[in-house]
Amino acid sequence: MLQIMENIVSLLNNWLYSYILIVLLIGLGLYFTFKSKFVQFTLLGHSIKLLTEETEIRDGKKGISSFQAFCISAASRIGTGNIAGVAIAIATGGPGAVFWMWIIALIGAGSSLVESTLGQIYKVKDGDTFRGGPAYYIEQGLNKRWLGVIFSVLITITFGFVFNTVQSNTIAGAFSEAFGIKEFTTGIILVIITGYIIFGGVKRIASVSATIVPIMATLYIGVAVFIMIKNITLVPHMFKLIFENAFGITQVAGGTLGITIMNGVRRGLFSNEAGMGSVPNAAATADTSHPVKQGFIQSLGVFVDTILVCSATAFTILLSGVLENTSGLKGVQITQAAVASQVGSWGSTFIAICVFLFAYSSIIGNYYYGETNIEFLDTNPLFLMGYRILALVMVFFGSIGSFSLVWDTADVFMGVLAVINLLVIAKLSPITFAVLKDYIEQLKEGKNPIFKSKDIPLLGKVNWWNEE
Repeated sequence: MLQIMENIVSLLNNWLYSYILIVLLIGLGLYFTFKSKFVQFTLLGHSIKLLTEETEIRDGKKGISSFQAFCISAASRIGTGNIAGVAIAIATGGPGAVFWMWIIALIGAGSSLVESTLGQIYKVKDGDTFRGGPAYYIEQGLNKRWLGVIFSVLITITFGFVFNTVQSNTIAGAFSEAFGIKEFTTGIILVIITGYIIFGGVKRIASVSATIVPIMATLYIGVAVFIMIKNITLVPHMFKLIFENAFGITQVAGGTLGITIMNGVRRGLFSNEAGMGSVPNAAATADTSHPVKQGFIQSLGVFVDTILVCSATAFTILLSGVLENTSGLKGVQITQAAVASQVGSWGSTFIAICVFLFAYSSIIGNYYYGETNIEFLDTNPLFLMGYRILALVMVFFGSIGSFSLVWDTADVFMGVLAVINLLVIAKLSPITFAVLKDYIEQLKEGKNPIFKSKDIPLLGKVNWWNEE
């Protein structure tokens, strides 16, 4: 029975990624990039500057800052996809898969800007914080609550349940490899510490994310830089290998070029989530003066995730030479072996700790995406309580579940979500471009842009910005 399920899921994956998502991701990503005049590149410095912008105090309370909202999304983005996912992509698709991950990131940043700006435009007030996301801009922008409900259910299942089984599965595998801790024990510990955070609400989630994310990313990239310096003479050959394998004669002749591209696209999307409809949920939490500010910040998040963190994993694996013998190794174990071969036996322990930090931060980030969509469906506290309990159950299940089935199921759900969201943001993109034009005009005038909904006739029903 399990084998039948794995075969069905694998078939769905191949169909989704080979015939639908590759066209939507690259096609719409290029369209958004050209239509916005490449702002994710030309205003990259401005995006970095926005991370330090302070949040104003309302009624004696300080809201969630742009940086904290960035960290919630980064917590979800920077997870096992960066460590285990990249290893899987290289092991199955070759070094060329890294190139296609980069391409997805570069053009995906345009999609992220569009969807995150929409998340801010159509956010709603929730006590002293905000919530929003695709379900909200589908309801308000398209006036189709029924589609918003479908998306909410899908994203809650995908992130709150399925993706968190992926994260806990990888933590359990890494701890078993490094410390000999049984998966059952790891699952129990994860449930306890996750429960403490998620029952504290969005502000606790934002606070924990803003603490964990910068530390873990800096440490991880630092070790990768050390390994690159140690193997500096091999770096040119490594880049040559990546580009040759991306669309080389060998891959075309061997019929593996499609596998290389698919693995790069699939793992790139799983990692940076551009266009998937997840990040707008985090973007909406920020208390900012103009929706486009969070759009820029979240497009920057795509670069941080893929160009920096995913590349750190890829370079470590390729420079270590472990690809020559990956027999019996799966996902994160490949990365562990690569680091250990370069820095000594403590490398395996270091990766296990990184996996814990990356995946644990993803668990709480993913959980929040489900929470904000549960509240879209119904604000009854009992529904939220039920969701929290089920989310914890799935964290435990992931710790002891099947490796291949967990990853493949995550890919299917991710693909369905991405298709719906990409079609929606394509329909609503004229609104984003009108709001982007307003932002850039104010920026050119030397102003700190402030958004007024009455200046954009296309908006339709808007909750928060009408009150400003």
